[in-house]
Amino acid sequence: MVTSTDNTARSPGISPGFTRLLAFTGGAAVGNLYWAQPLLGDIAVALSVSPDTAGLLVTLSQLGYALGIFLIVPLGDTLNRRRMIPTIMFLCSLSLGASAVAPSFVVLLTTLALVGFTNIAGQLLIPLAGDLATDEQRGRVVGTVASGFLVGILLSRTVSGIVADTFGWRMIYVAAAGMMLVLAVIMSRAIPVLPPRDHIPYGRLLRSVLQASIRHRPVRVILVFGAALMCVFTAFWTGLTFLLAEIPFSFTAFQIGLVSLLGVLGVIGAQFTGRVYDRGWSIPAIAAGLAITLISLVISGLSGSLVAGVLVAVSLLSVGVQSVLVLLQTLIVSIDPAARSRLNTALIVANFVGGATGSTVAALLWPIGRWTAVMGATALIVLFALTIWFLQRRRSLAELTSTSPALPAPDEISL
Repeated sequence: MVTSTDNTARSPGISPGFTRLLAFTGGAAVGNLYWAQPLLGDIAVALSVSPDTAGLLVTLSQLGYALGIFLIVPLGDTLNRRRMIPTIMFLCSLSLGASAVAPSFVVLLTTLALVGFTNIAGQLLIPLAGDLATDEQRGRVVGTVASGFLVGILLSRTVSGIVADTFGWRMIYVAAAGMMLVLAVIMSRAIPVLPPRDHIPYGRLLRSVLQASIRHRPVRVILVFGAALMCVFTAFWTGLTFLLAEIPFSFTAFQIGLVSLLGVLGVIGAQFTGRVYDRGWSIPAIAAGLAITLISLVISGLSGSLVAGVLVAVSLLSVGVQSVLVLLQTLIVSIDPAARSRLNTALIVANFVGGATGSTVAALLWPIGRWTAVMGATALIVLFALTIWFLQRRRSLAELTSTSPALPAPDEISL
């Protein structure tokens, strides 16, 4: 039987300047998913739909993003990424431009779904960074690139609101389309020439994503951690939005947005944990991040009516969750150089499922027990993750601290 070979040569390393370019590009790309969130009211009025209906814009863009992650990102393991990444960014620019001139809500719904589907360049950049980095710098490099994503998420809503207040809601899509076009040109010249990779039939490529997730214990544990943490993170923020909008806080949407800026502490945590990975301390660092997350939920649950307690909890949660998520992404792109895009796909899909579950859990529990119920449920999820860590720290997780064998090529997997 013919087996695939790994054509990934040892990289001479990645420069700090190119690392920052990847971080900026990833942050700019991920922001495209969040421009609409603070603009839903304006869009609803402009296109004559209800605010609830306008909320479908966010839902469809997220679903398009999930579909793009699963169907396109695995191709990063077989196609020429020097051409693939700029091409995807160019298509995203076209979708953003079409959104800017959408004449009706149905057209805007369609174009934003296309924005989500084509907005996956960032998830190709992280495996690329893992390929270009040396073993000694991989944690720091992936941590820096992931930090760019966090900054993009944090700033996108604020930037969108400012631009819309000044120039109208369509202008943010004009600006985003121009930004993606410029970055596509820059990336077409900045991405180095990479060694060619073996051709893998598309159907087998997609099946290998699932096979790798099922067959390898370290991957399965990482996916469980990722889904659990994203469930906690989205449940916390969904519940927090409900909490801060009510008495005794009665925060405006702008004030709630300011609270979210405390998430910048997660960016600092991501930078720090990248260096932790490079020193070989990933496994204890995961436990530390989970413990910090649990402490934040306890503080938040006990001081739900005190703004100081909520702010402390938000800060700790950002550090705990984001630090572990960056460690998980660094670990998963380090398992097999030939399958980085596919493994990253599996992690992002698991995170997406966890996030969707978290928002649903918060919405269901809020009418029953409000903030206390949401915090209790999320604390149980973190305790579950800590239990998995304790049981697997000398088994599946221990395999991550040694040189991991390459995942079998799709031709070697029994289907």
